[in-house]
Amino acid sequence: MPEIEAAFVFEIRAVVWMVIGYGAALLSLIASVHCAVQKPEAFNAIGTLTKGTWLGLLVISFGLALIFGGFGRLGLFGLIALCAALVYLLDVRNGIKDIGGSVY
Repeated sequence: MPEIEAAFVFEIRAVVWMVIGYGAALLSLIASVHCAVQKPEAFNAIGTLTKGTWLGLLVISFGLALIFGGFGRLGLFGLIALCAALVYLLDVRNGIKDIGGSVY
């Protein structure tokens, strides 16, 4: 009987990691779309990387999160992808909103 319980725990853990991985991919996709619709001047006004650089980072972040986060285990690349998306959403997006350059 303990073998069944142990297998069940590993299944739950795998599902939780998969949900976190797909969540990271979703955050990266949302950040990529938000970045794509912004004006390039807004990024210069807040003193951050250019729009093209952020868009490239976020698209690569989406790919890494999808490959290493959703389809596999959330490893180092999945966490890097999650961090890139969170930095954009929590720092850059708020800076763009503060200067009034945000479409959304």
